[in-house]
Amino acid sequence: MSSPSLRGGRLLLGRLLLVHAHPDDETLATGATLARYAALGAGVTLVTCTLGQEGEVIPPALRHLESGHDDALGPHRAGELADAMAALGVRDHRLLAGGRWRDSGMAWLAPGIAGAGALEAHPDAFVRADLDEAAGALAEVVREVRPHVVVTYDPQGGYGHPDHVQAHRVATRAVELAAQVGGWTAPRVCWVQVARSWAERERACVLRAAADGTLPPPLSAPEAEDGFPPAVVADDEIGCVVDGSAYQDRLVRALRAHETQVRLLPPWYGLSNDVAHLVSAVEGFRLASGEPWPSGGTADDLFAGLDLTD
Repeated sequence: MSSPSLRGGRLLLGRLLLVHAHPDDETLATGATLARYAALGAGVTLVTCTLGQEGEVIPPALRHLESGHDDALGPHRAGELADAMAALGVRDHRLLAGGRWRDSGMAWLAPGIAGAGALEAHPDAFVRADLDEAAGALAEVVREVRPHVVVTYDPQGGYGHPDHVQAHRVATRAVELAAQVGGWTAPRVCWVQVARSWAERERACVLRAAADGTLPPPLSAPEAEDGFPPAVVADDEIGCVVDGSAYQDRLVRALRAHETQVRLLPPWYGLSNDVAHLVSAVEGFRLASGEPWPSGGTADDLFAGLDLTD
């Protein structure tokens, strides 16, 4: 990755804004990126849209927190998020509109692919949010932070979770609103993506570990013929690869902080469906709008080619 640049003897550091749906999403999808840029001294701001109140809790001792019992999962996950951000070195993390909206819930439709839950969404569910109200709250953050790069999900929300889809819509609209009436135009907007070759290599590793008995229970392998979620795209659609391998220890600590949502058995982890994944500190991004990365191959820096003087 390219280092921060100097101009007139002054160190130029970019400002990065990431928009995620629930606590743990930021670490699972962009944890290495957060750690890398925080360590470089860039301005890193995380906005989390809900507290994940409808999440499925993995540890049996904590399942009383779920919405069908004590309904105390949101505050608990706020604590997990704070611990994860401390591990990654991110100081500026915010809840959209102070927690105005609630997790909408989901159901697993296939390995790694989610959809709407079976029950009717809560009246305050994020999927019910008025788009301009939610985007207006986020646009205030954009105008304040003035990010050079905004990161969120693709239109399918990465893997289909309704709140991820809504986060994409809200972030996209917020960038538009923030640019109006002399506001701030984000020079580059990116989606989190996974190169197909990475997903195929991971799938092969999981299947091999399952076959030779080294995959730790209760983690399991998907079927070899299972499809990949929408976040997996052709390699040539990845415009930037951020290698945060030097910060893998921080990523692991952040994953461990999200104990209600992530079963961590390094080098493996699983979510509530217990499908195994490899912990990876290499993360991919696709240009959604704004200034393209310089030509000549895949960029290694989200800020590459941008004017960081403003």
